[in-house]
Amino acid sequence: MDPSTFEWSSRLGLEASNGGLFVSRGAGGHPSRIIPSYELIYVKHGTLHLHERGVPFEVSAGETLLLWPGRQHGGTAPFAPGLQFYWVHFTTTEPERRFGSVTQRQQEAPLEPVLRVSQHARIERPDHLTGLFQRLLNDQEIYGIQPCPDALTILLMLWEITRSHDANAGADGAPQRLAASADRLIRTHFHQAVSASSIAHQLGCNADYLGRIFRSVYGKTLTDAVHERRILYAATLMADGHLTIDQVARQSGFEDSGYFRRIFKRSKGMTPNAFRRLHLRLHVNTA
Repeated sequence: MDPSTFEWSSRLGLEASNGGLFVSRGAGGHPSRIIPSYELIYVKHGTLHLHERGVPFEVSAGETLLLWPGRQHGGTAPFAPGLQFYWVHFTTTEPERRFGSVTQRQQEAPLEPVLRVSQHARIERPDHLTGLFQRLLNDQEIYGIQPCPDALTILLMLWEITRSHDANAGADGAPQRLAASADRLIRTHFHQAVSASSIAHQLGCNADYLGRIFRSVYGKTLTDAVHERRILYAATLMADGHLTIDQVARQSGFEDSGYFRRIFKRSKGMTPNAFRRLHLRLHVNTA
């Protein structure tokens, strides 16, 4: 098995541990340590700089990183102000067999992996993964760690990563690199006055050409990608803070709050106010 790919089949057990939302105040850095569990990290704002066994990772907003048990990992740069990431620990176990001989167990054919999780991935549906983390943390806040439902939620997280893209893949040609550059601009400047034409101008290319390339690589238009990032950020603002809807719209990059409401409802299937009423309590740690 590729040491940078996590594989899971239905023969393996999965045990959930604690999770949380880390919010940086611009002080300190990730400790260097070896832990006995997997740690799944999902960055929702900023960039997290980590290494595992000396291999460096830059994990940007909308990307995940899976750290292995028994491997030393730690920060390679201080936490930047505004950095936010979800995290959860889990372990896998080989289930005990109550029946059958050792010979029979040895002869059993291994099951094909159901999930193949790239260690560093770019998430296709960030709102889905965010919702899963919020559900997990909300349940743990209210009920504590519950093995069965928590494990099922983590499996759904791993499925979202399985169907997403390796963060380092798809950039081996000039068109793919151009699309990846546009994607990085959207992820870091979505809250500003960005558009398909302004992105193309920054990259020094034709807007129609960039739009075609971007859609072929990511399966969406540049405008849809900008809206997706803005709505995701708006959802976190409404879940985490006490800003008005108009303030959320402006901070997310929408100049027109009415337009923001229409885009939000189309994306989430509910109005911003209805979404806010579903506010979830989260376990938050800061540094």
